[in-house]
Amino acid sequence: MKKRFNDFRTYALVTGAASGMGRVYAERLAAMGYNLVLVDINASGLEETARIVGEQVAASDDVPAERKSHLKIFQVVQDLSLKEAAAGVYEKTEAEGCEVEVLVNNAGLMYCQGIAETSEKMLDRIMMVHMYTPLMLCRKYVGAMKERGCGYILNISSLAAWMIWPGIGMYGITKRFVRNYSRELRIECQKTGVSVTNAYFGAVDTPLVPLKDSLRRLARGLTVMIRPEKAVDRALKATFKRRRGTMPGLLNKIFMPICVIMPDCLLGWIYRKAKPYLMKV
Repeated sequence: MKKRFNDFRTYALVTGAASGMGRVYAERLAAMGYNLVLVDINASGLEETARIVGEQVAASDDVPAERKSHLKIFQVVQDLSLKEAAAGVYEKTEAEGCEVEVLVNNAGLMYCQGIAETSEKMLDRIMMVHMYTPLMLCRKYVGAMKERGCGYILNISSLAAWMIWPGIGMYGITKRFVRNYSRELRIECQKTGVSVTNAYFGAVDTPLVPLKDSLRRLARGLTVMIRPEKAVDRALKATFKRRRGTMPGLLNKIFMPICVIMPDCLLGWIYRKAKPYLMKV
């Protein structure tokens, strides 16, 4: 990933930064010279991410020695399922004087359950975390990015945005919204210096994907599931090249058009067979 070292001049904001891919985004962006705004509901996880990132920058041979002490990490403990979440994050970064140049809407939820069997609370949470709050964060930060003539937005959609798959229907529906509003925002931001990139991941080996260890190992062996580091590197490469999107994994590219043409009767049969094994949320 070729990009000029940012000298810790501006900030990258990462949601869901307490663990998993969010922590990897934080590590990579700090290594590129960005200060960090780390957002998550998990306060102890944010502290752990900040500690790990700080230690990595201090030990890195790629970060100029005279710049290492310039790294700033601002932690925001926030429940992103609340309607006022985006406003709360924005107000705190403004008060802190954080100039956000990179916005990574990484936070996510995933469960395997039919819509009618899912609790209303969980339906509300997944729509807020995947749809409303990321959209509002874009709304809050894009204006200033345009004024400065530079900004990068990375929204996390999914391979599921192209498919209605039994048991993860709400996940796919919300990720389709991400895919579509990102395209509209990208069009609106043309010629402004602000780019919007979508990452269309399939399965990534993080706790977000609820698999038994044996199935997880099999998925990794078949390369159906990729390492979070690989997913993050591909997504950031596409972001800083200002591409429309990226979909890591050859099998994902092969599988995507198949998902689109699968008939409802087949999907219904798969759902009925899988229903006894789905979780309750």
